[in-house]
Amino acid sequence: MLPVRQLAYKVNDLEAAIKRHHRQFGSGPFFVARHIKLASSQHRGVEQPFDHSSAYGQWGGVMLELVVQHNPEPSALHEMFAWNSGREGLHHAALFVDDLAVAIGRFTADGMPLEQLSVTEGGTAFAFVDARPSFGHMFELYEPTPLLTGFYDMVAKAAQGWDGRDLIRELG
Repeated sequence: MLPVRQLAYKVNDLEAAIKRHHRQFGSGPFFVARHIKLASSQHRGVEQPFDHSSAYGQWGGVMLELVVQHNPEPSALHEMFAWNSGREGLHHAALFVDDLAVAIGRFTADGMPLEQLSVTEGGTAFAFVDARPSFGHMFELYEPTPLLTGFYDMVAKAAQGWDGRDLIRELG
């Protein structure tokens, strides 16, 4: 079983999206990482800059990511939401997998090809596979390293008993 660990929405303005989601659904608090540094990022096998910022909050039992891309180059985000289109919406559901390369192969064999493979400067690899024909969105795949699961746990714990103050918290 591969349970959904996170739902991610492409947004145009992080702060506005955070406030809107919190107001409508009570989600939060949100931890914001700006201009996330990557060691590499390949879109369809071609190295491309992927300058993005993300806000991570808790929405019930699932992590919520709100993500904005700052540059116009091709990416998995731009596959669904063209640069300067003004469109926003559900981009991906994130899944933890035991072996990223094996999972990419399995999803590709099931008709969900690799769109983007990126690695953070900290060494966390993540892949977007295109599930739009079957599910209407992408899936993000990554291995559950202690660093990653610790971050998920930190976000979830921050939401427990949260009083609604300090909605936006900067990371790094």
